[in-house]
Amino acid sequence: MAAGYVRVLAFGPIAEAIGSRTSKIEWRDNLSIEDIVVDLGLEHWLGQGLTVALNGERCPIDVHCQQGDEVALLPPVSGG
Repeated sequence: MAAGYVRVLAFGPIAEAIGSRTSKIEWRDNLSIEDIVVDLGLEHWLGQGLTVALNGERCPIDVHCQQGDEVALLPPVSGG
């Protein structure tokens, strides 16, 4: 079976950190959104109010992904 992917959408400073607003992560069994954050080298965001969404719905970071899912990584909103 061919490898599948999870599409990752990044916004604001997260997109700047990975150098792109969209990227693909190769899907694997038991892949969680937290795994994706770590794979992208963004683990420092985990304690800073990172919000995540799976297929357009906000969800906990420990949710597992399926092939073809879309994960959004949303930085904490900064007020002014």
